[in-house]
Amino acid sequence: MSKPDELLVDIATTVESEPSNQMSLTVVAGGAVITGRLAPEAVWRQRVSDVLTDSDRLGPFSGVFAPDRASGRPDRDGPPTHLHFHVARILQGSIAIPETGGMYRVAIEDVSAWTVGDISYSDH
Repeated sequence: MSKPDELLVDIATTVESEPSNQMSLTVVAGGAVITGRLAPEAVWRQRVSDVLTDSDRLGPFSGVFAPDRASGRPDRDGPPTHLHFHVARILQGSIAIPETGGMYRVAIEDVSAWTVGDISYSDH
């Protein structure tokens, strides 16, 4: 297990400190380049839960992502262990997946490189 980047943990901690905090970030994890905005975990969970609630097939899973489900977990006492991206895209060759942005959760210890900012992607 690698030691997470302390600066990246500090950024995640700052994002988590206020519900309105967001930060544009681009990371490399597992060979994938992910670019988007970080949001606090509770905000991210609520957005995922809302999307799942509106789905006939996936509605039963919405409760798993409810923000209050995370608050009682014992691993919440330390610094953040994950980055929570919304409006994020995976950059792959000449395309960005999905074009409209998605919701990604990335373990901080899996990030091998990162930069501040959201990479604007254009195929023009």
